[in-house]
Amino acid sequence: MFFLSYICYILIVKTKCRNYPVESIDDIIKGCLKNRRKAQKQLYDLFSAKMYGICMRYAKNHHDAQDILQDGFINVFANLQNYKNKGSFEGWIRRIMINAAIQKYREKISNLGVNTLDNELDYNEQTVEYDKLELNELIEIIQSLPSQYRIVFNMFAIEGYSHKEISETLKISDNTSRTNYSRARNILRNKLKSEKKVSKLSNVVLK
Repeated sequence: MFFLSYICYILIVKTKCRNYPVESIDDIIKGCLKNRRKAQKQLYDLFSAKMYGICMRYAKNHHDAQDILQDGFINVFANLQNYKNKGSFEGWIRRIMINAAIQKYREKISNLGVNTLDNELDYNEQTVEYDKLELNELIEIIQSLPSQYRIVFNMFAIEGYSHKEISETLKISDNTSRTNYSRARNILRNKLKSEKKVSKLSNVVLK
């Protein structure tokens, strides 16, 4: 699982995060529920940078990422009364952003048949290792994926959704989710190879 672990390391561990003032989140939420503009701006300022990074992974370009971020925060403020202090507030916002991304590309998330696998799909073991990548480089490569592959890859590899959960969310079959993920992974691997991001001296097995 080297490929999956390494991609997650770059996208999560190396992503710049803010230190949120946990002690003031409740007050900010209460202010937002009272439609106070100052509180709304505080909430946006606290989470927008990190949420934009998430939107960038799901979007095909900066413009789409901005649209997703805007739609996501509209939904955050519209549904804030539904947050019941169960679990992480950041996690709650994150799920809303993911849903906003899914909605944007829903028409393009097609139910691809598993009987039309092409040469991009290769289940055999590969002996490659990836050099260190800049976060922006990796995001650009992920953005180049077709929408149905990009969404499934992000949900499975980065967010930790199961294929069953993905199939239920996207209204596709379990098998389609697995196929789309495998296609995405292999396309990414091939792109990284073609851009010479592979070390010739390594000998790590991709499964």
